[in-house]
Amino acid sequence: NLQGKIPNNCQKRKPAYEMLECDPDWVPSLHLGHKEVKATHSGRFNRSIRRLQAVTGDNAAPAPLHVAGQMDEAATADDASQMDDTGSNNNFAEQQECHLCSCRRGEINCLLEENRRLKEALAQKRMDEDSFKDDDAKVQYYTGLPCLALLMGVLTQLLPCLPQTGRKLSPFQMLLSTVMRLRLNLPIQHIAYLFSVDRKTVSTTFRDTIGSMFSHLKPLVHWPERHYLQATMPHHFVEAFGSQVAVIVDCFEIRIERASNLKARAQTFSHYKHHHTLKYLIGITPRGSISFISQGWEGHVSDKHVTENSGLLNKLLPGDLVLADHGFDIRDSVGLVCAKVKIPAFTGGHSQLDAKDVEEARRIAHLRVHVERMIGCVRTKYTILNGIVPVSMVLPCQGEDMTFLDKIVTVCCALTNMCPSVAMKP
Repeated sequence: NLQGKIPNNCQKRKPAYEMLECDPDWVPSLHLGHKEVKATHSGRFNRSIRRLQAVTGDNAAPAPLHVAGQMDEAATADDASQMDDTGSNNNFAEQQECHLCSCRRGEINCLLEENRRLKEALAQKRMDEDSFKDDDAKVQYYTGLPCLALLMGVLTQLLPCLPQTGRKLSPFQMLLSTVMRLRLNLPIQHIAYLFSVDRKTVSTTFRDTIGSMFSHLKPLVHWPERHYLQATMPHHFVEAFGSQVAVIVDCFEIRIERASNLKARAQTFSHYKHHHTLKYLIGITPRGSISFISQGWEGHVSDKHVTENSGLLNKLLPGDLVLADHGFDIRDSVGLVCAKVKIPAFTGGHSQLDAKDVEEARRIAHLRVHVERMIGCVRTKYTILNGIVPVSMVLPCQGEDMTFLDKIVTVCCALTNMCPSVAMKP
């Protein structure tokens, strides 16, 4: 059998220790049944052992078999221990990596939340539609209109006619910047800083947008039909004058810069305001909406002259009644169209008025206060009318018979008509 043949195949008559690979008896080498193979000399093995000991400095002889077995078992145990250590190290590394992933995930979520908040804050600073959503108080402060829906309705009407600004300003921002200047009388440079554009862009946008607003919003200042006036006549007007009142008129003046031309300077000086002004005739209905606004007249012109030459008389019908102040002595002019005018009585050289005249003057003054309240509302809501207007705005527009200030006043009156009337408030 094979076991009986193994001793004859080895020089030491027994197999070598399995870990001593360079021993000649580590594998059988004699009498293997093949051609003669030169046997490995044992002296060569001994010399290699001595050389190894000389290099390592170890003079100990090779370990016996039982010692070598113990060494193998110890090495195996060490290997197992190392494997256990490696496994535990791998588990620790995985846990450490999971902890780092969790930290990174938390940090990423914090950065995403911070990015979202910063985007919202930036949107609030951009002065666009999103910054006015669900904030009617902000809309009213910047535009004078009661809600964003009304402002967006105006934008929808103007959108086809708004000029292109090369995407520097969106259509909403063009309308907003224009109405903001009307509302708050902001300097052009201030608006340029708010919208991050140059001064020229703001100035051009303002003029172009006012032109578009004038064309589209002018119909909001209209003279109502008589049947509508009579159907909506407030009861205190009916008690005082029946259903005949068609309009309540008054004039207001806007201060302008002093012109360099002496003649223009003299014509625009108002002795009543002691300043250079342009005068506008305004008319409101008994319900408190603005039904008429004239073009601007030089400050020295009388109220009577403005009324007779502004086109108001052309809108009166026979039987209409006009409520006016002392300066509107227009009985003859109004009588030409078979209408009447009521002005408070004055003494006319007498010491005092009759009781009947006093009562009528009181009734007229009580009803005329509505037009004064409306004028105050327009000028308070759009404060550009309270400031000093530059001369460039009172020059006639190119190819038109009206000034840029005329368009501004009409637009302000139209925007005021879009808001609830203050004239009928108690």
